[in-house]
This record gives sequence, structure tokens and C-alpha cells, in this order.
Amino acid sequence: MESVSSETAGGVGVYLGLAFILMAIVFLSGCDARSEASQQMPAPDVDVALVQPEPVTLWESFTGRVVAPETVELRPRVSGYIDKVTFEEGALVNAGDLLFQIDPRPYQARKQAAQAQLAQARSELALANSQAERARSLMESRAISREEYDQRNAAKMSARALVNAAKAALETAELDLQYTRVTAPVSGRAGRALVTRGNLASADQTLLTTLVSVDPMYVYFDADEQAALESEQARVAGKPTTVRIGLAGESGFPHQGTLNFIDNRLNANTGTLQYRAELANPNGTFKPGQFARVQLPMARMDNAMLVNRKAVLTDQDRRFVYVVGDDNMAARRQVTPGRAVDDQLVILDGLQSGDRVIINGVQKVFFDGMPVAPNQVAMGDRPDSATVVVAQP
Repeated sequence: MESVSSETAGGVGVYLGLAFILMAIVFLSGCDARSEASQQMPAPDVDVALVQPEPVTLWESFTGRVVAPETVELRPRVSGYIDKVTFEEGALVNAGDLLFQIDPRPYQARKQAAQAQLAQARSELALANSQAERARSLMESRAISREEYDQRNAAKMSARALVNAAKAALETAELDLQYTRVTAPVSGRAGRALVTRGNLASADQTLLTTLVSVDPMYVYFDADEQAALESEQARVAGKPTTVRIGLAGESGFPHQGTLNFIDNRLNANTGTLQYRAELANPNGTFKPGQFARVQLPMARMDNAMLVNRKAVLTDQDRRFVYVVGDDNMAARRQVTPGRAVDDQLVILDGLQSGDRVIINGVQKVFFDGMPVAPNQVAMGDRPDSATVVVAQP
């Protein structure tokens, strides 16, 4: 019994060994098949774009505030009760339009009184002139004394002074009457009426309404010292500097303005320099107090190497791209990227004109020297890319 059991155990061991050897042979055959299959896989399709130097303008973004060039707090020049409010709140008005009418009757009465005083003063001047002329004739015939002659001449001069004073009083009364008509000093958009009909308005104190000009508008923004220096180098002497402007909710920077003011010193508290841009506003799109995004030209490059953002990969602190050679092999190339330009990056070092860079399908490249099937495409769709490119911060 013991011998039979030993023989049985030995047979089982032999069978197990043969089974293991067969499994190993099958496994190795499968690996060889997979390796051969992998070597026979076709090269992946990738999109490549040609690197070509082109002139670009790089921009930097800032936050600004829209301000009206002319802002008026309208106050009356004379006191009185409001008779009429003649404008529609929030409407556009022209310079000279009547906005408020103050009760003119007291000022009309003062004007009439001043006219009467002037007439009286002129009458007294006529009498004084006549008496002085008569005194001169009598003085020549020695019928009156020198003292009396001097007195009549002095009376004439005094009467003339009274006429001048009456004229000034009449002009003042006429001005006060004119000031009862509160008109728009500038063209623009009126605010709400802060004083309504029947209320008392005090001269130079009561705020009646506000008025702001609407076209053109100003946009003020601040740039730090480094950005101010770079912008100064980018501007062309004798030519207006164009800035790009966008409002909250707008895509990109659809509006253009002209830089028309740069402050003469930096703010010591913030270390910034203030700029002002002027832009047309015929449709009233911009309103005072709005925030605006402003782009200022910071640098001009005559031969910039631009590469699509998707082509630039990161390996720890290094940036690289895959360049396809004439043999259709993908070669890893380390690059030094600069400023971002729309959907592209300026490459400062690592690429040359004519290099073919993989911009789509780069995830299909697993190692340096891998064969690929390149398909030539454009580097990026950018309007007017040969002249102006807008840079994102």
C-alpha cells in the first residue's frame, strides 16, 4: 500500500511539472505575439504646425474706471421758489437747455427799480451838466466865484458817478433775473431732479441735479512702476497710443481708445502711475463709475516665435514641445516660454523658424523618437496676426 501511494504521488508531480512548462511556453508565446503586434501598429496621426517668426505687439491688462470728462453739480445762482422743472430725468440735454425755472417776479421788480434809479441818475446828471456849463460862462465874465464854479463841476462828476452806479445795479438786476432760468452749462445726461416745484432753492447751496457729459468718455487706470517703464519703451514718439477696452460681461476687448494723459509722478503710497484713455461713446455704452478692463501695449517684437498653448508640455519645472523632423519622428525639444498671446505662447528660446511642432495629438506620443503621421495645420486662428496680437496677463 505504501509503495503504491508513493508511485501515485510521483506521477502527480510529473504531471504538474509538465503543466507548468506548458503554461510558461504559452505565456511567452503570447508576449512575443503582443510585442510583434505592437511593433506592427501604425504611427499615430498628429497635427503639426510650422513655426514662423512674425511681428506682434504684446499687451498687459489693467482695471480702470470710467469717468465723464465734464461733471456738473447744478446749483442756483439766486434764491427763490422753483416754478418749473422742465427736463426729463435721465434724458440727454444740450448746453443752454432750460432745466429749472425759479419764480422771476421778485427779480423783475428789482430790475424795474434799477431802471428807475438809472433814469433818475441820468436826469440829475443832465441838470448837473447844465449847471456846470452855465458856471463856466459866468466864471469867464467873473459873475461867480471860483469856489462856486468848482462846486458845480464836482456836482457834475458826482452825478456821473451815480449814473455809473445805477447802470451797474441794473446789470446786476438783469443778471439775477437771467439766473432765475437754470440752464444746462454743458451737453450731457441729466440726473434726477433733487428739488421739485414749490420748494425753496438757496443760491449757491441747494443741489438741483447733476449733469455728466457722455461723449467722449475717459477711462482712468493705474500701472505699476515696472509696467509703466515697459509701456514707455513700447510707445512710438509722435504717434497716439491705442488701448483696448472691455466692460464687465463683454468678451475680450471690443472697444478702442487713445491714451491722452499720463500723470507726471508716481503715487508714493501705491507705487503706481495713473493713465487716462479717451474713447468715443456715441451710443452711451459707457457710463460714469463703471469698471473697465484696459489693455496697454507693453512690447513690440519684430520676429516672435509663437506656439499653440496645447503644444507646450510641463515636466516638473521644465517646458518642452515635440518637434517632427523630416523622418517623421517626434523629438522632444526643451523651450523657454514668454508672454501668453491669445491661445499661443511666445517662445523665447528652443525653436527655430521652420520647425514643425505637434499641437494636436501630443498625448499619443509616448517617448522621444516615436514615429508619427503628421498632418499640417495652421498654428492658430488669430485675426490680423501679422500686426497686432492681444496678450492676456
